[in-house]
Amino acid sequence: MTDQELEVLLKDIESDVVERKESLGGDARDTIRQAVCAFANDLPNHRKPGVVFLGARDNGSCSGLPITDELLRTLADMKTDGNILPIPSLSVERKNLTGCNVAVVTVQPSDAPPVQYKGRIWVRTGPRRGIASAQDERILNEKRRYRDLPFDLHPIQHAKLGDLNRRLFEEDYLPSAFAADILEKNDRSYEQRLATCRMIQGVDQPIPTVTGCLVLGKLTRDLIPSAYIQFLRIDGTTLSDPIKDAEDVDGPLGQIISRLDQKLEAHVQTAVDLTSGPVEIRKPDYPLAALHQLARNAIMHRTYESTNAPVRITWFNDRIEIQNPGGPFGQVTKENFGRPGVVDYRNPHLAEAMKVLGYVQRFGVGIQLAQASLRKNGNPPAKFTVEDTFVHVEIKRTA
Repeated sequence: MTDQELEVLLKDIESDVVERKESLGGDARDTIRQAVCAFANDLPNHRKPGVVFLGARDNGSCSGLPITDELLRTLADMKTDGNILPIPSLSVERKNLTGCNVAVVTVQPSDAPPVQYKGRIWVRTGPRRGIASAQDERILNEKRRYRDLPFDLHPIQHAKLGDLNRRLFEEDYLPSAFAADILEKNDRSYEQRLATCRMIQGVDQPIPTVTGCLVLGKLTRDLIPSAYIQFLRIDGTTLSDPIKDAEDVDGPLGQIISRLDQKLEAHVQTAVDLTSGPVEIRKPDYPLAALHQLARNAIMHRTYESTNAPVRITWFNDRIEIQNPGGPFGQVTKENFGRPGVVDYRNPHLAEAMKVLGYVQRFGVGIQLAQASLRKNGNPPAKFTVEDTFVHVEIKRTA
């Protein structure tokens, strides 16, 4: 938006696409996130951005808040801290408008509403900002169906509602996805809740989506053939050496990650040093935290479209190799891959499900966390090979 357009919005106290905050004090951090969520949902269907001005009073006058780099980083973190799902499209800028220094958070309408903040769907109509009603949710679900959606929201035409595990959804996923008081109201049908969580296309067309099949599928590979991990433990340093362990790890998302975690833990070897000091020192050949991050990154960022290839994890005596189908996506390129702050999502709703299930704490830092764990354990840095059709990472054993 131009500065002139922003100045008009700053002074327009009647607009329902503007929120003003004097500072980050009190409950402002929560209410700003609620506003971001509501603007992303765009229930009135304005089809234009919503704006949060920080450093402005309700009447549009300047509050005199210093707009520091730290403040801007705090606001920018709203995008990736995992509290607003799916990940909102927003920008943060420092602006001088009509002589007033303000931070401007511009929020684009989501292509895949409803958007939630901490398990609650916030909407805004006129001056009202509140929790979405069942009717609001139906409207948001209908809006989503007519957008150009990412592949993980495409319906799997041969899948049926009965292919999804209802117990898994109601007992495991829903309690993690929504606040308890929202669930207690219990005025949504099973199909309505599936649609709100993007597991089916819609209430009147209950066809499971790619995300629904990956997260809740009873026989996931029957629905999406590439949805598994091929694990090999090689007793040597080349593929021609003997195989110690081999397994195709499949199932719904939570089961895949849980079984893979067990498999990785079983093969990590820990050396015990009794001579370097008065207390024994235990040192694994690979830090599990790094392996978890890199394996989950592969699951999250791989392509599930037009391929039958799995994620491959090959564990040699001197190294581990992880390869996933699908090269860089969106703003991520071969040149900037792995650079802090540069992130995009081929599967944003699968990423949301991983956050809901507790397998992601925040977005955009997986590679950095893995490299830090490797460094702390004494392993060399992970080496990435990024091509148009795949990403390969090599992790060397500690000396």
